[in-house]
Amino acid sequence: MATDLIGIDCAAPSPEALDTVASAIRMGRVVAIPTDALYALAADPLSLRAVRRIYEAKGRAINRALPILVRDALMVEDFAREISPRFRMLARRFWPGPLTIILQASARLPLLATGNTGRLAVRQSQSVVVDELITRVNGPIIATSANISGRPTCVTGIEAFGVMDGRVDLVLDGGLCEGQGATTVDITEPDWRVIKHGAISEREIAECLEGL
Repeated sequence: MATDLIGIDCAAPSPEALDTVASAIRMGRVVAIPTDALYALAADPLSLRAVRRIYEAKGRAINRALPILVRDALMVEDFAREISPRFRMLARRFWPGPLTIILQASARLPLLATGNTGRLAVRQSQSVVVDELITRVNGPIIATSANISGRPTCVTGIEAFGVMDGRVDLVLDGGLCEGQGATTVDITEPDWRVIKHGAISEREIAECLEGL
């Protein structure tokens, strides 16, 4: 597979570049994009072909869910089995921002996209590029770290191109991208728990969920 490379200004992305990437995603292709953290592999979570290709591109175990980015908390309602008060509080306090929230997925999301766990890992990004792509796709997008599983995540478009060349269809090069990774909190059980530490502290989450 030949991998294309397109440059973009992350602060003021060109509509033409965004249209090209959004079209690729809608066609079931896999692209590498800059986000508010590091580079990510993006694809349509409702396309089984695209989901399989993400796993293959990364060499990722199929029992690990793929994180999904949404435009806002309202979009989550179509893909989560239940919208709990905990979710609403966390989303209101920390979104858009570096907090991934794990919920029970609805039947609309392919089981493979959840890593066959039935759970949804979802976040609203602060990235202009991501927000514009979701708007153009008119749906959520997978956004899992741009790397071979077990190796460091790429921090530049050129690095992503070097690592993922031949594994993805397109790389959107926005230069250096090294934001702090997101914290991941699981709220599917009676006792919530942080399963990945990142930019938001466990104390901040506890303060937000106090009494719930």
